[in-house]
Amino acid sequence: MDTEQMINDYLGGNVVLLLLAVFVVICVLVGVKIVPQSEKFVVERFGRLRAVLGPGINFIVPFLDRVAHRISILERQLPTMNQDAITADNVLVQVETSVFYRIIEPEKTVYRIRDIDGAIQTTVAGIVRSEIGKIELDQVQTNRGSLIEAIKMQLAHQVDDWGIEVTRTEILDVNLDAQTRAAMLQQLNAERARRAQVTEAEGRKRAVELQADAELYSAEQAAKARRVQADAEAYATQVVAEAIAENGLEAAQYQVALKQVEALNGMAAGQGTSTIVLPADAIEAFGNAFNMLKGKG
Repeated sequence: MDTEQMINDYLGGNVVLLLLAVFVVICVLVGVKIVPQSEKFVVERFGRLRAVLGPGINFIVPFLDRVAHRISILERQLPTMNQDAITADNVLVQVETSVFYRIIEPEKTVYRIRDIDGAIQTTVAGIVRSEIGKIELDQVQTNRGSLIEAIKMQLAHQVDDWGIEVTRTEILDVNLDAQTRAAMLQQLNAERARRAQVTEAEGRKRAVELQADAELYSAEQAAKARRVQADAEAYATQVVAEAIAENGLEAAQYQVALKQVEALNGMAAGQGTSTIVLPADAIEAFGNAFNMLKGKG
């Protein structure tokens, strides 16, 4: 009887130890939390926020604390959104946008907003309509970078209380209705025709300018030639005047006789000329010129 009692006591003690060991193991498993690098755990105690566990090994109080939410902190991309907007010049456009964000404060995201993606999409739609309504259609196309930056800044300011960070916003496309496209195409064709006319007119203008420059150059060259000829004639006259001053009347008669001889040579060289009639005074002048030539010789 004593032996049986001892066996029972021994078995009972082992069961208690076994249960205690199991309890310790369960407490360790429940109290030790290993958080992945890409996540954060939100811990609650009796339904209230207790702590936010970062990546690595963390410890919580077993059976009092529990991991209520596992939040991924990786960057997320919202589905592509399409919303209508009216520009400052009353043109209806459809804007296709995309937003990238990541959660940096999980406790705000969990306890302040229910559908974070839907809330961001609604906020982006309102901001896009507001910003596009301030500018004209041409500015929407040409200033897309500044428009994207304005949308990102306003969105980051409005979602700050939700514990998220807006990393990037994109305007993927701006679409127009059929009537607006047809009007813009007509305007584009008219602008092309105007540019062609301007180019043609500028070409004609340049041709006139070049022609005027050529005529001016020709006139300048002719004037230079006349000036050179006049200078030569003035020089010759000066030489004759100096000869007359030095030799008197004989030099003048000599020059006149040479001019007459040159004129007769020209007449004799003409076609169809067979007879030349000379006046008596011309023959006398030739004689005088020959006498002067003999005297000079």
